Amino acid sequence: MAVTFIWYPRCSTCRKAAQWLDDHGIAHEDRHIVEENPTAAELAEWAARSGKPSKSFFNTSGNLYKELHLKDRLPEMDDAARFDLLATNGMLVKRPIVLAGDRVLIGFKPAEWEETLLPGADC
Repeated sequence: MAVTFIWYPRCSTCRKAAQWLDDHGIAHEDRHIVEENPTAAELAEWAARSGKPSKSFFNTSGNLYKELHLKDRLPEMDDAARFDLLATNGMLVKRPIVLAGDRVLIGFKPAEWEETLLPGADC
């Protein structure tokens, strides 16, 4: 299975996730989320594939999220506006993101990753 790993190398959670992929022998193509920020169209497609709401793609613990007061602004925005905003700066996007076949994983949750990425895994 081809895996795209979208991450920010200075993020400790992203580094743990990369190590998890390596430890489990999962080859991955890396994409730096700031140098190659996801587009609004990509984010919309990933949300559709993941079945998760657009708000789940926001890095709610990030400084930029807090500086822009997005906690208060997001409820008033529709999905298109949210994806457009996310596309302006990779630091707004929750990471890491894994694209694996028709699946999209947001954030590092080892049990979810094991279930999705390891064939025959019994969680």
